[in-house]
Amino acid sequence: MDIKLKNITVRELTNYYHVNKYEDVGYDGKLVIRPDYQREFIYKDKQRDAVISTITKGLPLKAMYWAVLGDGNYEVIDGQQRTISVCQYVKNEFAYMSRYFKDLDCEEQYKILNYKLMVYLCNGTDSEKLEWFKTINIADEQLNDQEVRNVVYAGFWLSHAKSYFCKSGGPAYQIGGKYLNGSAIRQDYLEIALKWISKGNIEEYMSNHQHDKSALALQKYFQSVITWVSSTFTNYRKYMKGIEWGFLYNKYYDETYDTNKIEEEIAKLMLDDHVVRKSGIYPYILTRDERFLFIRDEQTNPCIERISHVQRDERTESRDFPFGS
Repeated sequence: MDIKLKNITVRELTNYYHVNKYEDVGYDGKLVIRPDYQREFIYKDKQRDAVISTITKGLPLKAMYWAVLGDGNYEVIDGQQRTISVCQYVKNEFAYMSRYFKDLDCEEQYKILNYKLMVYLCNGTDSEKLEWFKTINIADEQLNDQEVRNVVYAGFWLSHAKSYFCKSGGPAYQIGGKYLNGSAIRQDYLEIALKWISKGNIEEYMSNHQHDKSALALQKYFQSVITWVSSTFTNYRKYMKGIEWGFLYNKYYDETYDTNKIEEEIAKLMLDDHVVRKSGIYPYILTRDERFLFIRDEQTNPCIERISHVQRDERTESRDFPFGS
């Protein structure tokens, strides 16, 4: 990874700042401030004002990082929230201490515009970026793992995938939100779908598909998982949220089940006080592995796990126990 420090003034950063349909642009049009892989602007007023306060007081602002693109332009990879805060203030989109930038006297404006930002320009391979990005924070909002991957494997395929999985109230939420933990806009739904389809090898899958023309395969896979879940377990319960459904689908989707009998057994297990982990009922129905149930043993400690004496085949060994709890 080649990283070089460059001082950029606020004047240079905000020159030609504008927002179009797809992205925020600044630095004479050479900097994409919010690439399609980045999160939406999430700063609260207090955080945004802290950025402006730091600059007006002449204190050092946390360093930012830009990726150097092949065409000589740049993309923000760390510092998006701070950058947008600065640009919006200079362009009079909000007031700080009840004053817009245009209301400041010339000396105050000059001081802000000539404030020097520390920017690191970064070149490197995908693997180098991936390892390095894991150490980066965006202001006080740490990048999660999927946001880091999105930086490295950006492209049309990712944009298409995000349009499906990463919108509040979007398609993935509409059909599968009640089965998934996390937040769409923080990339959780995308990460879950990628984990399922790749059998845990997310980075390998993203690398292999980065330059695909669409993410339809991922979307169709996700739809198949949700359809299989809802048709196999026909009565939705809150305990179905957060189960690793994709791993179960990968292994059992081609099995034939009597859904009425499944529902009868689930109902009985839900009423069984010895079953501690109600969410574990669903993988248990498919695997017959009682470790999912965390059965209460009242003769010893009431909350220890009892290992079933039923003979299990190789699929229930610990190495094949990926479904969570």
